[in-house]
Amino acid sequence: MELSWSTKLRIAGSVGAGVVLIGIIGWPLARPSEPFAPVQVANLGLADGVVLVVLAFVAGLAGYFISWPNGLEIGILAVPSGLAIWGVRTGNIASLLQQSPSFEQREALLAALKWEPIFWLAIVGVGLGAVYCGGKLWPTPVKVGEGSGAKPFSQRHLNSIVALAGCTFIAYFALNILVQDVRLVNEGAASVVGQPATGQIVFGVVVAFGFAAFLAKNFLNSGYMCPIIATAVVHPVAIVVSYRSDVLFHLTRSWPAVFFPNSVVAILPLQMVAFGTIGSIAGYWMGVRYNFQRKHAIR
Repeated sequence: MELSWSTKLRIAGSVGAGVVLIGIIGWPLARPSEPFAPVQVANLGLADGVVLVVLAFVAGLAGYFISWPNGLEIGILAVPSGLAIWGVRTGNIASLLQQSPSFEQREALLAALKWEPIFWLAIVGVGLGAVYCGGKLWPTPVKVGEGSGAKPFSQRHLNSIVALAGCTFIAYFALNILVQDVRLVNEGAASVVGQPATGQIVFGVVVAFGFAAFLAKNFLNSGYMCPIIATAVVHPVAIVVSYRSDVLFHLTRSWPAVFFPNSVVAILPLQMVAFGTIGSIAGYWMGVRYNFQRKHAIR
């Protein structure tokens, strides 16, 4: 089940469509006014948001048709690949916290950040919807399903809930291991971690969600949607768990803005959703490949 050259070219074409349309052409929509400032939803005006939705839809369609007849499997990479370019070019959360020095300002900032992943997930969803529209316009001759499709409706829902919770749990702890920077001892037994480098974030998020998707596929026969949705859940959960009022007050008073209670909250929502989606898709198909090889292994 090795990837053929034609499949590799389709993947490259789909990724390239997203990189060009969103990562390059769409970059002025979200480019911060300050050179090292992070990309935020607040940077986008209403018109910018509408243009981004259109670009995401066009990128999804382009990804589908470029990768046809494997558009349903490969075209979904277009939009997260474009957002990933933004995730590499953006500043980090530490620079954002430096602009909010007081406890009240940081509390309001963190409250706003909890909702940002929903927006970026919606953009990924637009690209996914465009891929499905492409499937209606030009159906693929062979449709590859995500699951057996034979389970009762209630069982499928329960399976999805368990998969979503499991992916969130696995990704949260994997990110704390994989996304690391200097760690210093805080008061008592706690510690703080420095702002991770962008390359470390890219590696950690892709691998963490890839691992979660792989396990979800193999143990729950889940598709890639549950780990993708989990990319928008992990960051709010991390903020709620890690940034209690007393913790935030202590960090604001005693530590520079480049230190965090854990690594997960040092990742921008944009980076979490973009790189996490790519990792989820890769991990899911690695799970499919593993199952295929295990069932067809020569004994």
